[in-house]
Amino acid sequence: MPLFRRRPLLRAAAVGGGAYMAGKRHAESQAQDATQDQAPAAAAEPPSGGISASAVDRLEQLGKLHEQGVLTDEEFAQEKQKVLAG
Repeated sequence: MPLFRRRPLLRAAAVGGGAYMAGKRHAESQAQDATQDQAPAAAAEPPSGGISASAVDRLEQLGKLHEQGVLTDEEFAQEKQKVLAG
């Protein structure tokens, strides 16, 4: 006589255990897919409350021009305000 036929409780435990493992793997794969979907969206969002990388680059250029004497203090201040405002 087969083992599962003699022991119905053992058969139920085996079927239930298999279903549990299949469900657990399915939930893990869905969670992994969800985190992969969120990662690019989070990277695409600009940082809030800060200035952009292009604005920082522009301010560095203006600072170098000011140090070299190409821009006066007034011109530097005006250009700096434009970059920070926009």
